[in-house]
Amino acid sequence: MTAPTDALSTRDAVERRLRSGRSDPRGVALQVALLASLVIALGVLAVLIGDILVSSLPVLSDRPLDFLGSPLSSRPARAGIVQGILGSIMLMAFVTALALPVGIGAAIYLEEYAQDTRAARLIQTNVRNLAGVPAIVYGLLGLAVFVSSLGLGRTLVAGGLTLAVLVLPIVVITTSEALRAVPATIREAAFGVGATRWETIRSHVLPYAAPGILTGTILSLGRAFGETAPLLMVGAIAGTFTSTAVGDMLAGSYTALPTIVYSWSGQPQDEFRALTAAAIVALMVVILLVNASAILLRNRYDRRW
Repeated sequence: MTAPTDALSTRDAVERRLRSGRSDPRGVALQVALLASLVIALGVLAVLIGDILVSSLPVLSDRPLDFLGSPLSSRPARAGIVQGILGSIMLMAFVTALALPVGIGAAIYLEEYAQDTRAARLIQTNVRNLAGVPAIVYGLLGLAVFVSSLGLGRTLVAGGLTLAVLVLPIVVITTSEALRAVPATIREAAFGVGATRWETIRSHVLPYAAPGILTGTILSLGRAFGETAPLLMVGAIAGTFTSTAVGDMLAGSYTALPTIVYSWSGQPQDEFRALTAAAIVALMVVILLVNASAILLRNRYDRRW
């Protein structure tokens, strides 16, 4: 008979403590510091974005469609980014087709099938270490393996394979974390009704982990989309070329939006500053669209589950 009374008195004590109104100077100071950090970060971001938008207005207001549909040129009045857009899309297609299935499959095996052995732990440790390797190292790897050893040359295929290898550890890590977040009771319930391991993973684990997997893979694609150094190492053009055909870009000269930004930012003419800002705006818009699609897919899987 004393348990309910004790529980009630404990609850009342907690409520009185929360409603007592006693100030916590350290807590208030921490909240103020966190709020100040947020305001500073948003302020810096707003200043940078505002400066880029203002700098890009001469191009985006005078020739928006012509800028998006024109090829590269050494003349600022005729320069465009259509080759960079096509190159970035094709590179992301390589990354999506190679890195995502391999990375997700590797994570599923490590989390759902592999035993907790020294070899498995060593593999997981190496994967986490590879995720922190600088991008330029992957560029050197792509130059040595895909360009030289495999004989692919400085083509878009070599660039896509290099970016796929770059983001592969990140895909494995994010997918593993999403799978670990699935409650063990879901697996136990599926096994209890006679489901096999693959049926459990396909029908129960993956739908529950899908939002986390999608978020991680989209972040991986965002990193690959903004990389410049590895592409320069494996042959992306930091200059001008005339072809806009997909077949020619696959086997010959190619570029990407980050490479165009890098190239134009070093040009001496003042007109290229506005072109650089406009290319940055286009890059940000594409990344925002990709992230928005990821959010929509994640919300859909959340409702489905």
